[in-house]
Amino acid sequence: MKGDFPLVFSITSGKGGVGKTNISVNLACSLARSGKNVVLLDADLGLANVDVLLGMTPTRNLFHLFHEGAKLEDILFDTPYGFKILPASSGMSEMLSLTTGQKLELLEAMDALEDKVDYLIVDTGAGINDNVLYFNLAVQERIVVLTPEPTSLTDAYALIKVMKLNHGVEHFKVLVNMAPDPKTAKEMYTRLYAACDHFLSGVSLDLLGYIPRDPEVRKAVVNQRPFCANPQGGPACTAVQQVAKTIQNWEVSANLDGNIKFFWKKLLFRQ
Repeated sequence: MKGDFPLVFSITSGKGGVGKTNISVNLACSLARSGKNVVLLDADLGLANVDVLLGMTPTRNLFHLFHEGAKLEDILFDTPYGFKILPASSGMSEMLSLTTGQKLELLEAMDALEDKVDYLIVDTGAGINDNVLYFNLAVQERIVVLTPEPTSLTDAYALIKVMKLNHGVEHFKVLVNMAPDPKTAKEMYTRLYAACDHFLSGVSLDLLGYIPRDPEVRKAVVNQRPFCANPQGGPACTAVQQVAKTIQNWEVSANLDGNIKFFWKKLLFRQ
């Protein structure tokens, strides 16, 4: 990572089922293995599953922050893979749409992490609901996950369109998951790029890479552990490790009034 500030980036998608959370978990694992301080925020607040993929059962989560007065340090949960998670709840309708007050509360809580974290990974929900847009507005970089499916492409375009037209966000990274080969991955990126170039003037898309289909991924999900937990992992692990190396070369700087914040207050009022 270049710069003296933490890097905050989202892993997001227009469609569910593209492997977004699995990518988040394994990127966290890979970055932590590089000696970085990493926190993974499960921002799919009503349908959280980071803890499920890791086979863990935290006793507290963001629900307790908003509704029971818990502090952030009470919620931060250590994993055996060198990174921490901020777990969310599952099946809690109260968490499906944060109020402005709750967003401010999260802002204040997250500020305490600023000097302790190199990377904050925000695993958003899928789609274009209020929470997804909020977290994607708050981060510095957005990684949009695609799979080789038409619905994944159209839903990714819908997310980018809303972010561009409603909030002025123009820069996105694209990561193609479960690709059978490099050619297919490049074709998916090219199709998304062409649609944005034609209909959304000013949008910039960078291909971050692709993650190949790999039977080890399914085995890891069943065993509830990251597929990158084994340094001699398969092709998917190698691809994620390459993405992690690329992320560590991104420029990081304070770009809002000289102060970096995980979640900037002024963003609350752009929605």
